[in-house]
Amino acid sequence: MPADLTVASKVERRPKLSEHVAGSLRSQIVSGEIRSGEKLPTESQLSEAFGVSRTVVREAVASLAADGLVESRQGAGIFVCERPAMAFASLTADIGMKISHALNVIEVRMGLEIESAGLAAVRRNAAQEAAIQEAFFEFDRLLSVGEATGRSDFMFHRAIAAATNNPFYVEVLDALGMRAIPCDITSPWGTDSLLTREYQVMLQREHLAILRAISAGDADGARAAMRTHLAESQKRYHDRLTDQQAEYRFGSVTTP
Repeated sequence: MPADLTVASKVERRPKLSEHVAGSLRSQIVSGEIRSGEKLPTESQLSEAFGVSRTVVREAVASLAADGLVESRQGAGIFVCERPAMAFASLTADIGMKISHALNVIEVRMGLEIESAGLAAVRRNAAQEAAIQEAFFEFDRLLSVGEATGRSDFMFHRAIAAATNNPFYVEVLDALGMRAIPCDITSPWGTDSLLTREYQVMLQREHLAILRAISAGDADGARAAMRTHLAESQKRYHDRLTDQQAEYRFGSVTTP
């Protein structure tokens, strides 16, 4: 194989402008920032907001329409579909408080986020890398003042998903939402053992390894760091199950 072809094969394709616009709008729709039934801004407004041509905006909207997220209403504009085609929304519809459900979610996240970390390492742009780092340091700030860190933890993982420049990584993570993050009092799986400062400091060490690998453009290192992070979370839940067995007394009722 010619040397120049070898080099070219290693160059990642830059996302088209329309893909960037579509990805941003898709994230806003999936997260609920733009609600079902709501009208999108006009072509000219979107063109100005994203700094792109109207042709780019049309391509982006066409992509969203093909995914079943928006629809054109003659003479009225483009609207977000009622109950847009969210293939993964059912993932969290019936999730309860059981640790078995938390373990299932982590298993899904391992299939999703290990690869997304690797892709982020090679596809990220400067702004996306900055967003990952900003979420990391926001977690640190909240931890230092004793405030809930779950939201910043989620945003760290979401920023990595966004840095893949594949909007479906973000879509699946948004469907899992805050239920994916146990280290916050708002999580249905938060326990005293998962909300301690020591636990969250340990999470930050794991996050730092992921951040450094992505910043270094080390795809294999990023995958390995994310795998370690999620595997450790998995282990902590297994340990919680073991603790429940040890605490069990005949005739007592233990809530998972």
